[in-house]
Amino acid sequence: MPVEAPTPSARQTELLEASYRYALTHGLADLSLRPLAEAVGSSTRVLMFLFGSKDGLVRALLARAREDELALLAGLRRAGRPVGLASAVEQVWTWLAADEHRALLRLWAEAYTRSLVEPEGAWAGFARATVHDWLDVLAGCQPRPERDGADGAARRTLALAVLRGALLDLLATDDEPRTTAAVREQLALLRG
Repeated sequence: MPVEAPTPSARQTELLEASYRYALTHGLADLSLRPLAEAVGSSTRVLMFLFGSKDGLVRALLARAREDELALLAGLRRAGRPVGLASAVEQVWTWLAADEHRALLRLWAEAYTRSLVEPEGAWAGFARATVHDWLDVLAGCQPRPERDGADGAARRTLALAVLRGALLDLLATDDEPRTTAAVREQLALLRG
């Protein structure tokens, strides 16, 4: 029988949310507990007690960021009526390109990259889990014949690669019109 994780205390939840807001602004690469604790109205001892270690806190922050990502993806699922791959890509890109999501997406890009170059520790498995999350949701958006067909996995992998590449380019350049035009070119191919 699997052991369930204990329910976090109200204080742990409060500090996680405050730390998440801090991470959205400052990132995680050079996270130092002392300035973080001061910014969230706590102490390093309390953070260590509640999260076990700095890596434990980083893992909790990555899980919290993933919750936001999964909330977007959950909105694409429609039981019995898949929206279609092109429509899913269009909806995801609209969300990704919105200015108000840049902080979350920079945090995502940082975590994704760190999990590739530091595959152990707090970052372990983040990139792989993200890819699987997105491919799973895109599969759920495809009608069954397309999803289960010979090229269904390749089509959703291509869609994900275009979204991820356009997102990284958008984060690097802030050139939303150009990256949106590129995504629209891919949408035309998906619909064609």
